[in-house]
Amino acid sequence: MIQIPSDLHPDLVPLVWLLGTWEGAGVTDFPGSAKANFGQEVTFTHDGRDFLEYHSHTWVLDAEGKKTEPLESESGFWRVDKDRKVEVVMVRQDGVVEVWYGELADQKPQIDLATDAVARTAASGPYSGGKRLYGYVKSDLMWVGEKQTPEVPLRPYMSAQLKKVVSPEEVAEMARNLGDLPDDGIAFFK
Repeated sequence: MIQIPSDLHPDLVPLVWLLGTWEGAGVTDFPGSAKANFGQEVTFTHDGRDFLEYHSHTWVLDAEGKKTEPLESESGFWRVDKDRKVEVVMVRQDGVVEVWYGELADQKPQIDLATDAVARTAASGPYSGGKRLYGYVKSDLMWVGEKQTPEVPLRPYMSAQLKKVVSPEEVAEMARNLGDLPDDGIAFFK
């Protein structure tokens, strides 16, 4: 069950399912880069204003699932309007800044996004746009990304399945809300 924080800006209620820290793994494959398995950590937070703050870090995984090197990092801000239109402003470590627009699906926690504007520094590689699909499926955050360059038409390049990270304090709070632990139940998890 997804709880709505009391200090969440009312406009963000349709995005509440994104809140928290998510971890998992995925696959990346794009012409000109080596195909690889990757690990990912994503966080969506809020501070009461009308946007979610977003951070994502990915790293290449070896055959045993251990981190070997950083892959991509992104940071940005997500908003949604009364018509369920979503806008995202994002910056990546390689010198790319993007504006994404999309919308929430009707009756399900799913967001389709496409780039509207791309700005690149001289240090960034070739990139001209992309699409992303995010969904909340059986308590997991799943996403797939497509990208294009001047040389490569739009095609899938990354996808991942992420699990919500829940702290012992959050577990204790959920249990207290269900009446399973006393108020000092947090000691149970230490």
